[in-house]
Amino acid sequence: MKRYIFPVALALSLLVGSMSVQASEEGGLPAAGTNVHDQASLQRGAKLYFNYCVGCHSLKYMRYERIAADLGLSEQEVMQNLNFTGAKFGEPVISHMPEASAAAWFGKAPPDLSLEVRAKGADWVNAYLNSFYLDPSRPVGWNNTVFPNASMPFPLWELQGLQTAEMKPAKPGEDAQVEKLVLSHPGKLTPAQFQQATRDLTSFLEYASEPAALERHAYGVWVLLFLAFFTLLAYMLKKEYWKDVH
Repeated sequence: MKRYIFPVALALSLLVGSMSVQASEEGGLPAAGTNVHDQASLQRGAKLYFNYCVGCHSLKYMRYERIAADLGLSEQEVMQNLNFTGAKFGEPVISHMPEASAAAWFGKAPPDLSLEVRAKGADWVNAYLNSFYLDPSRPVGWNNTVFPNASMPFPLWELQGLQTAEMKPAKPGEDAQVEKLVLSHPGKLTPAQFQQATRDLTSFLEYASEPAALERHAYGVWVLLFLAFFTLLAYMLKKEYWKDVH
C-alpha cells in the first residue's frame, strides 16, 4: 500500500502546482464567470463575435456546421444570421479581411482567435475587452490597460461607450500610469449589460478554443461512475482471493 502513496501524492502536487501557476499567470485578474455549458450565453456570444469580430479575426479551426450542432442552431439560422462571408455550411470561419491589407492598416495581421482563450485564459480575455480607453497618442486612438499599446481598435465601443483614463501623478523619470478608467460617454448598454455581453463573448471564444469540452465533460460523469464501480469490483475480488491467505 505504501508504494502507491508517493505516486498519488506526486500527481496531486503537480495538479495543484499547475493550477497555482495558471492563477499566477492570469495576474489576479477579476474572474470572467464564463460557463460553456450555458447554451444561451454561447448563442449571445456567437452573435457578438460574428457582428463585431469576424470582420478582422478568424476562427479557422471552427466550422459553421459544428457551431450549429453545439449551440442548438439550425443550418438556416447560422447561414442567415452568422455567416457574412459567403462561406459554405461545412467550411471554417475565415475573416474576409485580406491579411496583407490588415498588416498594412494595423501594422500586423489580426490574430486568429481559435485558441486565444486557451493561450491567455478567460479572465485575461474578458478583462481585456473591458479595459479599452481613448488615447489620442495611439495610431488607432485607443489603448488598453491589460495590454498596453495594443494596435487593435475597440470594436465594442458603441455598446460600452467611451472610457477615459485618469492618470497617477508621475514621479520624475517615470512614465505616467493609469489609475482608473472612467465611463465619460455611455453606450447602448449599461455597465452591467456590457459586462454580461463580454462574458458571453468570452464564453463563446472559450468554447471555440475547445469545443470537445462539451462532450468531454458529459462523458466524465460516466467515466467516474465506471471507475467507482470497477474499484468496488476490484476490492471485492481482492477480498475473495485473499480470504484463505488471512
